[in-house]
Amino acid sequence: LEPGRTGGGTRRYSEQDLDTLRRISALLEDGLNLAGIRLVLELEAANRRLERELAAARSRRR
Repeated sequence: LEPGRTGGGTRRYSEQDLDTLRRISALLEDGLNLAGIRLVLELEAANRRLERELAAARSRRR
């Protein structure tokens, strides 16, 4: 994660950043290591992209 910054350099985490941190925490509690967590997050992101593409394709057919 790379949080935004204020003019004074303070880190500013978005709600999406906080959701990602919560997901990482849950995966750590489940026993995954950081490499496994990275893979899970990448696969989840790819799945979301594919779901959006499928929904768009379905709406174009209607």
